[in-house]
Amino acid sequence: MIKQEIEDSIAYLINKGFDSPEIGIVLGTGLGSLANEIENPIEAHYNNIPFFPLATVEFHTGKLIYGTLEGKKVVVMQGRFHMYEGYDLQDVTYPIRIMHRLGIKKLFISNAAGAINLDFKKGDIMLLEDHINLLGGSPLAFKGVSQFGERFVDMGEPYDVEMRKTLQGIAKKENITMRSGVYASVLGPQLETRAEYRMLKIIGADAVGMSTVPEVIVANHLKLPIVAVSVLTDECDPDNLEPANIKEIIRIAGETEPQMIKLFRGLLKTM
Repeated sequence: MIKQEIEDSIAYLINKGFDSPEIGIVLGTGLGSLANEIENPIEAHYNNIPFFPLATVEFHTGKLIYGTLEGKKVVVMQGRFHMYEGYDLQDVTYPIRIMHRLGIKKLFISNAAGAINLDFKKGDIMLLEDHINLLGGSPLAFKGVSQFGERFVDMGEPYDVEMRKTLQGIAKKENITMRSGVYASVLGPQLETRAEYRMLKIIGADAVGMSTVPEVIVANHLKLPIVAVSVLTDECDPDNLEPANIKEIIRIAGETEPQMIKLFRGLLKTM
């Protein structure tokens, strides 16, 4: 990754009308409907943005959408990238650097995840308070990283405390069940074995997924305040494990999405 690539991507988006967005939003698996609520949208498909990766997952749309939501200028990433698609961690996090360069001051992230904590149920929303990186690498481990920010980034509090408190207050007011816990990010695309679910519980994970952590690391590298939520789409009980059903996971994500949208819109109102 070089700065000129980023500048070429930015020049294209500015020419499209992406004008100084305040908030960046990343929409996870089955959670793309928020993009439909943006006022005066301008769309840029990934395959048209210079140096942008392409979304290869069938339920990820693959476009940046700029517009207004709750009176704030936002840029929404409808469809994200994963290492399991064959991308490296710099590719996966390239859009975060682009949104930051466009001018966002805060970042909201959503994902679909499996519940490791058996007190959590599918259909619940989990607020990320911490994470465990099991991807085997870092998006900051490349030559020249220091030209984008400090090489050694503190990760003692990766998720913004104030935005977390605000979301908890919104959830209480709206009577939304929102858990709080630790998210583990794994490579995928295969789901976990019984033994792997047991391991994840032992090391302190409350939920598991295949995204988010690289984006959070880069956001911290850029000193960009971030908040993230998981929609829990399945329960990962190793003693009562059912075969993975991707259609069911997408269905649960879609049913829970209105609550996530209410949380994100409520948070935008406070900005």
